[in-house]
Amino acid sequence: MRLLGGVAIRLRSEGLPAALQREYKDLDFATTRKAVGDTQMLLRDLGYDPDVAFNAMNSRERLLFYDDVHGRQVDVFVRVFRMCHEIPLESRLGVDPGTVPLAELLLTKLQIVELNEKDVRDAVALLHEHEVTEDDSGVNAARVAELCADDWGLWRTITHNLDAVASHLDVYDVDRERVAARLRRLQERIEAEPKSRGWKLRARIGERRRWYELPEEVGAGP
Repeated sequence: MRLLGGVAIRLRSEGLPAALQREYKDLDFATTRKAVGDTQMLLRDLGYDPDVAFNAMNSRERLLFYDDVHGRQVDVFVRVFRMCHEIPLESRLGVDPGTVPLAELLLTKLQIVELNEKDVRDAVALLHEHEVTEDDSGVNAARVAELCADDWGLWRTITHNLDAVASHLDVYDVDRERVAARLRRLQERIEAEPKSRGWKLRARIGERRRWYELPEEVGAGP
């Protein structure tokens, strides 16, 4: 299991300025398909109550658990993170010991078609604290570019949201030049990556057809 979401970003950002800190109500994890059974057993042993009906229907990709005492929900994404877009995770869970890699942490935030302030804040936090690199020592721009070059819809959402985050930097009392430079670096790296045949074919259709999924709201509790 590896953490993802806002808690993971906070753990990977030790020097986070006060302007980027926030409260965290839920926990999000990723795990492999093979580890689903052990993951469910572990969370039950720790006192989390499973959403039995949801888990029975969705266990190939997602599990839900609840900690009613603390008012906390636990999401476990199996193999992939799928919301507005699909971000593959399983082959990358061994990169870092505690969380999914930084590139995937950023992608899971920027894949949201309608960003809210919390998601913008988390993206800014990640890029404020970590360099954009060509490997997993920082935010792996090569990995981000590879995924975007194979999926026009993901490319469309990610590049749009990088611009959106840049346009909101004035809201935060942080090193804006540092974050802006890293946003530009990511944009340039994404655009420089050779695009797949599937990407080019989908690009011809463009926005005439919806390029994202509308994720179902879950988490009302058992």
